[in-house]
Amino acid sequence: MKKDLVDILCCPTCKEDLILKVDKEEKGEIITGIFTCKKCKCTYPIEDGIPNLLPK
Repeated sequence: MKKDLVDILCCPTCKEDLILKVDKEEKGEIITGIFTCKKCKCTYPIEDGIPNLLPK
C-alpha cells in the first residue's frame, strides 16, 4: 500500500480520520500495519500491502 493513500482514507464505520501504525515497510510501501479510528477506535489491519477496511 502506498503511503500517499493514507491521507484520503477514513473510517468506514464513522467516517473519522485514521491513525496509521506501520509494522513493516519496504521501498516506501506499507507491507503490514494497522489503522485505528480516532473517534470510534475500530481497527483495520494491513496485511501483504492490502488494507482491510471492511466495517465490523
